Amino acid sequence: MKSVFAFESPGEGAAYETTVKRLMMRLGSYEAFLRNAFGLTEVPKAIVWTSGDLARDVFGNVPIPAYTREDLIFMCPDQEEWKRIMFEQMDGEDLPDVRAFYESSGEAQLLDILAHELTHHLDLFPDDFEDERTDAIWFEEGMCFYLPRRHLLGDTYFNDVTVAEKDLYDALKHRYGNHSLDDFGAASYKGTLPSMMFDYWRSFLAVCELVGRENGSAHGVFRKYNTWHEEGREKPLTEYFGIEL
Repeated sequence: MKSVFAFESPGEGAAYETTVKRLMMRLGSYEAFLRNAFGLTEVPKAIVWTSGDLARDVFGNVPIPAYTREDLIFMCPDQEEWKRIMFEQMDGEDLPDVRAFYESSGEAQLLDILAHELTHHLDLFPDDFEDERTDAIWFEEGMCFYLPRRHLLGDTYFNDVTVAEKDLYDALKHRYGNHSLDDFGAASYKGTLPSMMFDYWRSFLAVCELVGRENGSAHGVFRKYNTWHEEGREKPLTEYFGIEL
């Protein structure tokens, strides 16, 4: 994949060159892992590195400055921007352990988000980006968090982010959890970042539970998921898997 810098001034982009080089090296190893272990065949043409404002308001119309559009990944490499976003998603709750995690996660947080976007390109997800089906969004989003956290970022990060997102889920489920996970994004009408992020946290936690049931085999979970798809999606995916989050 190529790296394309798209900032309002050359000097702004130059400030992130070293960070981007490190991220691309680690992403390259993760790409090789996905090709070998999960059959990744096609990757995006490029990652467009840009500012949070340009990602949200110029290249896209999204609240989070990291997303995949067709064959490009758009990504903000500014750690302080991501730290601000992570603190905002706490929704005013007093969660010192969560805050401490986001204070210390640094570049690993960027790699987590970047690798998440690459994982969306796995052929094991039968729905493409233009597909109108929405009943399996939670599974894809959860697995796109699970795989890089488990296989790229290491046990300490995996355990810490799992605890942090479980704390966030527990703290905010009374506000944003009054809908089925199959209705991914149903709370986002509130228009706040926490309401949008809530289903991402519980999607990741749900996939962790599913992989645990398969004795740590994500492949086993994928086989069941694709059986559900091939049998015509006759029941909601949460019901098929027996997920109650």
